[in-house]
Amino acid sequence: MVPESRRDRRRWQVPTAVVVLGVMLWLSTAVGRVAAHSGSLRGATRDPVAVPTWLFLLTGGGVVGVSFLLASFVTDRRLVAAIHDWARPLPTPGRIGRGLAGVTGVAILAVTLGVGVAEDATGVRNLAVLVVWVGWWGGYVASTYLLGNSWPALNPFRTVAERLPTLSRSYPERLGAWPSVAGLLLLIWVEVTAPLADDARLLATVIAGYTAVTLVGSVVFGPDRWFGSVDPLARAFRLYGRLAPLGVTDGRLRIRLPGSELPDTRLDDTGDVAFVVTLLFVTTYDGFVATGPWAAGVRAVADAGVPPIVIYFGAYLVGAGLFYLAYRAAARAGRAGAETYLSAGELARRFAPSLLPIAAGYHLAHNLGSVLVLAPTFVAVAAAPLSPPPSPPQLAGLPGWFGGLEFAFVLLGHLLAVWVAHATAYELFPSRLQAVRSQYGVTAVMVCYTMLSLWIVAEPYVAPPFIAS
Repeated sequence: MVPESRRDRRRWQVPTAVVVLGVMLWLSTAVGRVAAHSGSLRGATRDPVAVPTWLFLLTGGGVVGVSFLLASFVTDRRLVAAIHDWARPLPTPGRIGRGLAGVTGVAILAVTLGVGVAEDATGVRNLAVLVVWVGWWGGYVASTYLLGNSWPALNPFRTVAERLPTLSRSYPERLGAWPSVAGLLLLIWVEVTAPLADDARLLATVIAGYTAVTLVGSVVFGPDRWFGSVDPLARAFRLYGRLAPLGVTDGRLRIRLPGSELPDTRLDDTGDVAFVVTLLFVTTYDGFVATGPWAAGVRAVADAGVPPIVIYFGAYLVGAGLFYLAYRAAARAGRAGAETYLSAGELARRFAPSLLPIAAGYHLAHNLGSVLVLAPTFVAVAAAPLSPPPSPPQLAGLPGWFGGLEFAFVLLGHLLAVWVAHATAYELFPSRLQAVRSQYGVTAVMVCYTMLSLWIVAEPYVAPPFIAS
C-alpha cells in the first residue's frame, strides 16, 4: 500500500509537471524559433584562450582539488568559527528608504512595460531590452551576491501585491519548494529559446504575464507565502544574498566576510536542494548553447530529422536531471566516506549552499562582458529616451585580458565553494577525520562543475542555431 501522503504528493506533482512542460513547449512554438538572447547582446565578446584547452581545464580543476587539500589543513574549529562569525553593524535604512526603494521598483517595471510596448526601436536600441538584460539580468543580479540582497525592498511585484486583498488559502506543504524549481526552469527556458532581446513587445508580454501570475498567486496564498515558497526570483536572490558581504541579521544591517552565512544556511527539503542545483545548471546551460560543439551537435541531430526544439528541450531537462543526480550521488559518497549516522539527504541539504559561490562566479563570468560592452548604449538611451536610438554597438570583442578575468571569476567562485563546504563539514562533525572525508563527494562534483564552466568560458562564442520550429 502506498501511504496517503505519497499518493497526495503524486496527485499534485504529476499535473504540475504536465502544466509546466506544456507551457514550455507552447511558448517555444509560439515564438517559432530557437535563439538564445546572447545572440543579440553578447555577440563575439568571447575569444578562445591562448593556451591548449586541455591544459586550461586541468589547471582549473587541479586548483580546486589542491584548494581542498589546503583547506583540510585548517583544523582549528575556533579559527573557522571566528572567520565566519566576524561581522560589523552598519546603519540600517529606515522605513522611508524602504518605501522609496519600493516606489522605484514599481516605476522601473512600469517604464519597462510601457517602453517595450510603445517604442519602435528593436534589440539593443530599445530601452526595455537594455533595462532587463543589462541593468537587471547582468547588473542587478550580480549585485545580490556582490553587495547584498536588496530585492525585498525593491521587488515591484511584492510592493503591489501587499496592497491587494488576499484570500489566505493554505499552501500545500507537500509541494515544498518544487514550484519554485519549476518556475526557475520555465523562466530560463523562455529566456534561452525566445528572441526576447530582439522583440521588445514579446519581452513586455512575458514580463506582464509574470506579473499577472505573481499577483494572482499572492492574492490566493498571501505575499509572505508566495514570495517565500513559490516565486523563483525571490528565492534565488535570497540565496544569493547569503553569499554577499552585506546582510540583515536580527533586524540589523551588517557587513561580513563573503560566504560566511552559507555554512549556517538550513535548507528544508529536497526541493530546496533541487533549486540550488538548478540555479547552477540554468546559467551553465545558457552558456553551453553558445558554444561551437553544441551548434554542431544540434545541426547534426536536426539533419537526422529531430525537430530542433525537441533537441533543446531534451538537453535542457536531461542536463538539469544529471546535475541533480550528480549532486545526490556526491552526498551519498560523502556519507559513506564519513561513516555517519546522518542521512544522505541531510548531507545534501547542508552542503548544497556551498554550490552558490559556483553559480555566482559563473554568472559573473557569463554576463559581465555584455554588460561592459552595452553599458554606454544603456546610459545613452536612458539619458535621452526621446532622441533617435543610437546604432547598435560593435560587439567585436573585449580586451585580451578579459578572458583571464572570466577565468578568475569562475575559479574564485569555486575556491570559495570549497571553503564553505569545509566550514560546513566542521559544523556537522565532531571528528576532524569525518569532516574531511564527508567532503570527498561534494569536492568531486565541484571539480567537474569547475572544468565544465571553464570549458564554456574557454570556447569562442558561436551564435546558437536559429532554426524555425
